[in-house]
Amino acid sequence: MSVLGYMQRIGRALMVPVAVLPAAAIMMGIGYWLDPNGWGADSAVAAFLIQAGAAIIDKMAILFAIGVAYGMSKDKDGAAALAGLVGYLVLTTLLKPNVVAQIQSIPLEQVPVAFKKIENQFVGILCGVIAAELYNRFSGVELHKALAFFSGRRLVPIITSVVMIVVAFALMAIWPHVYGGLVHFGESVVSLGSVGAGIYGFFNRLLIPVGLHHALNSVFWFDVAGINDIPNFLGGAKSLAEGKAVVGVTGMYQAGFFPIMMFGLPGAALAIYHAAKPENKARVASLMIAAGFASFFTGVTEPLEFAFMFVAPLLYVLHAVLTGVSVFLAAQLQWIGGFGFSAGLVDMVLSARNPLAVKWYMLLVQGAVFFAIYYFSFSFVIRALNLKTPGREDDEVVAATPGAVQPVAMPVTGGSETENLAHTYLAVIGGAVNVSNVDACITRLRLTLKDTSKVDEAAAKRAGASGVIRLNSQNVQIIIGPKAELIAAAMQKVLAGSGGK
Repeated sequence: MSVLGYMQRIGRALMVPVAVLPAAAIMMGIGYWLDPNGWGADSAVAAFLIQAGAAIIDKMAILFAIGVAYGMSKDKDGAAALAGLVGYLVLTTLLKPNVVAQIQSIPLEQVPVAFKKIENQFVGILCGVIAAELYNRFSGVELHKALAFFSGRRLVPIITSVVMIVVAFALMAIWPHVYGGLVHFGESVVSLGSVGAGIYGFFNRLLIPVGLHHALNSVFWFDVAGINDIPNFLGGAKSLAEGKAVVGVTGMYQAGFFPIMMFGLPGAALAIYHAAKPENKARVASLMIAAGFASFFTGVTEPLEFAFMFVAPLLYVLHAVLTGVSVFLAAQLQWIGGFGFSAGLVDMVLSARNPLAVKWYMLLVQGAVFFAIYYFSFSFVIRALNLKTPGREDDEVVAATPGAVQPVAMPVTGGSETENLAHTYLAVIGGAVNVSNVDACITRLRLTLKDTSKVDEAAAKRAGASGVIRLNSQNVQIIIGPKAELIAAAMQKVLAGSGGK
């Protein structure tokens, strides 16, 4: 597997622990709505909810270790998650400052500061990756009859604990340099202030096609380089009291996404609809309405972005630039809001009374401006360059609404809709014999195939896909909407039953 493919696997796995964040955001958001001034001190219910959410935020590193190990395991088994937890506990315990001082026979005050920050999401991801690889390699090992109880999956946490001892000794030498590099990178961007936030916003969008935006996000949104923007913002009063947050600053790597996801992209959707050929407008409208609403309400942008990302890459670069500008403006003007999942209406409402939210309502004004900018700029570029956005194709194949099943000449099993779609998409990609791996990420099937030339893109669109992305000779992504996880799971069951034949 290529480095790019491996990084994508890690990115997909990261969505498992990140999916827990909305729970924290909802509880803390309601808590701050109930008691925005006392931050829980004047309301037992508010305090209960805020502390419940903080319990998730404060343990994100552990959740990363467990979630990544589970997400990268070959069969999504709980033993892999357990191994991730065991690995994290062993590694972070062995790298505590007092343990490092004892092992290296140095005074505690001479221990590098990096080891005081060993319980972070970067280390959690590392432990999850190692545990998953060990699970994939050793979960099928059979031991001698005398040790048969510890065979297979039970063996993996044991091996992980031993391997982590070796990793701990390696990190004693390596971690201070890695940590220093990450901090330097984060500080270099932070030192640019709102300009740095804008640069981050630009690359956040630009990396989405290859799935590497998760790696970038972990630096700014979590405690990899000391920025930790999302947990610090959700922490509200607690973050302020502990000196982890600054009013008007914390949240600057999140706020500018609200005008884009709630207004800018829907403006682009309207432009794409108006640019479509008259005979295609009805079908394009169904796609744009569904994708635009998802972007506005929940902040899930992939169905809309993938509608023009590859058919009109210049538009996508324009979208990335405008995102950077929006993030810069929100940071510069200190119009701050935050999110636990994505920058949609739900998260805006939940964060409105967070003590770190500053003039969040001005993001709505900024959003209205960006709606107009997106609409007119997209309309002009599409027509001026005759870009083949949905509804303007030379052929008759037009993207259908994500998840909508159109007539397609593929066999079905007579089972549920999800099961039928699983069989349909397997046929679309060349059958089970052509599949090496099936996974999903929010709205996409992420597939590793033996021969991507066998993928029938037109059939995929007739089955309801809004796009097909061929990353290289082995990796393909099919954009199918929010049912991607369910369909991927159904495809995995079919593959397990067929034995790959």
